[in-house]
Amino acid sequence: MKKKFIILFLLLILNSCVGSSTSGVFGTGVSVALDPRTLGTQIDDSIMQKNLLARLALTEKKYLIKISVKVLDGRIFLAGKVDEPEEKLKITKMAWETKGARSVKNNIIIKQKFSIKNTAIDVLITSQLRTAFILNKKIKAANFNIDTVNKKTYVFGIAHSEEEKREIVQEAKQIVDLKELVTSILLTSELSRQKE
Repeated sequence: MKKKFIILFLLLILNSCVGSSTSGVFGTGVSVALDPRTLGTQIDDSIMQKNLLARLALTEKKYLIKISVKVLDGRIFLAGKVDEPEEKLKITKMAWETKGARSVKNNIIIKQKFSIKNTAIDVLITSQLRTAFILNKKIKAANFNIDTVNKKTYVFGIAHSEEEKREIVQEAKQIVDLKELVTSILLTSELSRQKE
């Protein structure tokens, strides 16, 4: 009887950590029983999500309301609105620094308006660098987010080796209008769980 009580208690605790359904990225709720992720992965994702939300709230209380975070199998999905481009970049960096993060998809919208000329230059820099990453066989382009604000380019992601990190910096140096490069690149060996 005592053993059954302990199992029931653990199931209740795990259920409160994970939740009985999820919604958002896939639109409709998905029952935990039907979720293709293992229970361990669901718990890890839930912990990552709560950890990132807590860090965002500690940084700026308004993020708790304005930013939504969803984690699926170590992949972080961000949505919401911020006032400044720097806020979006700061949130992206925090997401990448979350222990266990495998990728970050940032759909945060910036409310502030820009001049057409500056925006066009920033888009051109980002496009050129993204193309350079894709064409460089030593870089896995899909593992990196690139954002450019006022000719300052931010690269976030996961590299497989130090050589890949060096290649990223070399490619960025070739972009004519790029004024400054800020990187936050983790190595796969630094992750809590390895990519499959």
